[in-house]
Order: sequence, then C-alpha cells, then structure tokens
Amino acid sequence: MMKNQIPRRTFLRGAGALVALPFLESLLPRSLRAAAASAAPPRRMAWFYIPQGAYMPYWMPKSEDGPNYELSDCLQPIAEHRKDLIIFGGMTCDKARPNGDGGGDHARAGGAFLTGAQPRKTAGLNFQAGISADQYAAQHVGDKTRFPSLELAIEGYRGTGNCDNGYACVYEHTLSWRNATTPLPNEVNPKEVFARLFADRPDDPETLARNKLRASVLDAVLQDAKSLNGKLGGGDRQKLDQYLTGVRELEQQITRAETLPPLQLPDDVSRPVGVPADLTEHIRLMCDLMVLAFQTDTTRIATFMLGREGSEQKYRMVGVNEGHHTISHHQNKPDNLAKLKLISTYQMQQFAYLLKRMKSVKEGDGTLLDNSMVVFGSAIADPNKHAHEDLPLILAGRGGGTISPGRFIRYPKNTPINNLWLAMLDRFGAPAQQIGDSSGPLEGLA
Repeated sequence: MMKNQIPRRTFLRGAGALVALPFLESLLPRSLRAAAASAAPPRRMAWFYIPQGAYMPYWMPKSEDGPNYELSDCLQPIAEHRKDLIIFGGMTCDKARPNGDGGGDHARAGGAFLTGAQPRKTAGLNFQAGISADQYAAQHVGDKTRFPSLELAIEGYRGTGNCDNGYACVYEHTLSWRNATTPLPNEVNPKEVFARLFADRPDDPETLARNKLRASVLDAVLQDAKSLNGKLGGGDRQKLDQYLTGVRELEQQITRAETLPPLQLPDDVSRPVGVPADLTEHIRLMCDLMVLAFQTDTTRIATFMLGREGSEQKYRMVGVNEGHHTISHHQNKPDNLAKLKLISTYQMQQFAYLLKRMKSVKEGDGTLLDNSMVVFGSAIADPNKHAHEDLPLILAGRGGGTISPGRFIRYPKNTPINNLWLAMLDRFGAPAQQIGDSSGPLEGLA
C-alpha cells in the first residue's frame, strides 16, 4: 500500500480465515484521518425480485403521484419507510411480451427484467438474452470489492431443460447475465453464502470442509480482534464490537438452523432448498447476508429472487395452501384475489425487513440504505393476463444523495424499466449508453 493511499478495508486473519471489517478510521495515520472522514461511503445496488407480479388494484397507490400518495393495503408493511421510497407507475418490460414468440411469459419475465433483451426459445444450452444491468455494473466497478456481485435466491437453481413453452429453464431461475449467453446461477444455501463471503478462497476444499464441520470463522480471529481493540478509538471499538456480534449471531443462526430437527411437513409442501426449512427465516437470513456483504464492502451489487418465475411456492404461514403460480391465474375469483393479496402483503413485509436492516447500519452522517439503491419489483403486473406494463416497482434509498425519495411517480405508459437501470448505473459510477431496450436514463429521480 502506497503511503498516500487510504486502505480500503482492514482484515482479521486467523487459522486461514480472512474476515473483512467495516472501515475503521482509528487505524489510519493521523495525516489521513481527515481525508477519510470526508470520504463518501461507497454506493450499492440491489434488486429484490418477486415472481408472478401482483394484482395491481390491490397493490398500486390509490392516489395521484406526489409525496402525499395513499398506500394501498399491500404496501402498508413499508409505511414506516415511505420517506425512503419512490413508487413507480407506468413502467414496462416490453421484452417480457411475446413479440412474435408465443407463450412463455414467465420465462421471458425472468430473462428480460434486468437485460431488456428478448429471450429466445432455443434448444439445449443455447441461451439467448443480454447483459443484465447488475453485471454491467459488476464488469465496470466489481474490481473494487472482493466479489463483483452476489446472486441470491430462495428456490434451487435449474440451468438445464425446458420449463415454459419451449424456453430454457434458466430464464425462470436467474436475473443475472454476464453476457447474452452466460447466465449466472443463484445461491440458495445461507451456509454456502457465508462460506463464500468469509473464506480465503471460496472454492478452497479445506475452507469448505471447515465450514461443514461447523468451525466458527470468528473463533479463529477473536484473539486478533482483541489485540486490535487496543489500537482503536472509542467509536471504532463500539463499531467493531457491534459488527463482530452481528457476524457471530448470523453464523449461529445458520448453525442452529442446521442442527434443529427437520420440520414434519405434509407431502405436498414445496419446501425451500437449503437451510432453514422455515420460509420466512430463510428469506430474512438471506437479507441479513446481503446487508453483511454490503456492510463489509465484500460486494456492492446483489440480486435476490424471492422465488423463481412460475414458482408454486405455498405461503402457508399466511393461509395460502395452493401453489403461487396456480392461484396467480386468478380468473377474477374473489377467493384467489384475496390469497394473492395475502402473498403480496407477505412479500412486502420481507422487503420492509431488508430496509429496516439496512437503515440500522450507520455510515457517515447517514445509513447503509441512504448510500444504496434497492429495487423491489417484477416483470409481470397482473399475472392472470400476463401483463407486462404498469409494473409493481419501488426504488428504496438515496443513492448517496443523488435521489430524492418519498414520492409516488407515474411515468408515461410503456416507459422501459431499463431506463431506471440506466439512471441507477449513472449514480453508481458505471454509466451506460444503453441496456437492452432502454431509451435513456429515467429523469425525475433527484
């Protein structure tokens, strides 16, 4: 490290483990502390994707755009965060439409959401989509972090076979595409995500073996942390203690979930892949891991699929015993609509959990959420019609002060969602001329 450079991160080492810490000003030379204090925290981007869209009369705000919009019933769980949000109307994912390619709206929705490209029905492994917005950012700024991006999901990844009217299964199972022919698989096992974040080398067999034996990463570095404590000021000691406590609690959650007896579930239950078996705990554990990855600057880019497109996940915890995809074709039956409302409200509760966690992490004069851009959305609106316009779409965070939230904004009909991705990329430091069918950066966010 050159003398005139500020170290980007500090690490604890022990027993072959490497743990990235939050930025600690106390470890800098005095001559560099003033510069560090004035340095802006990094910006992050994340996408929180819901399959099958939503029944929009129950979802979209009930009033005209502006700061005084009225939250719908499905949006009530995010009421405490409304000053941190922009809710959009009028946004469209055109390439999820058939456009001459027949059935397969769920596959196209997954393949087009972040790419703005028209997925094609091809045989075998001949996928055809386009680079996704998250991977464009990863290719331009991913070298600043240990991992360029993080791809998370709840349901197991399937990269082969045909799943939706001749479309390859991969379209339903991932949002991220390194290029037009290279989809990126999601990780659904919290334990493996943790190993990836905190191992010296994620593919090191020794490291994976240690994790399988439930060896605590923190046990290997606690002694080093104690010696580090003496070099820190009071504020940094508190920050380090809070951080280490959070990491240990997270690791203990994963270990505990693996050691508890398995749930006795009915035979027809669609059980989440990985640990834990409880869906809500699984979702929130993945949210915790995403926040931890951002907090440690292990990555600044993440996607999280709350379910694959076409998912038949059953939301028994809110009284929905049928598969999600089945009842999403509601045929305007009141009973089905009521169940879709319950699912949408549940999904929003999980998004609210993620926002609360991000707001709990202090950075400079603000929070992790203030320095982030987090999208909640889908490439499908009303699933009964397979509509791809006027989508459920929310942007949370202030993008490091470049976004003015607290509003409902209705854009002209058929405004490409990829225009929003362009605007986010500009603010992220990876400006692009075009992503898929974008027509220019979305205006009106500042």
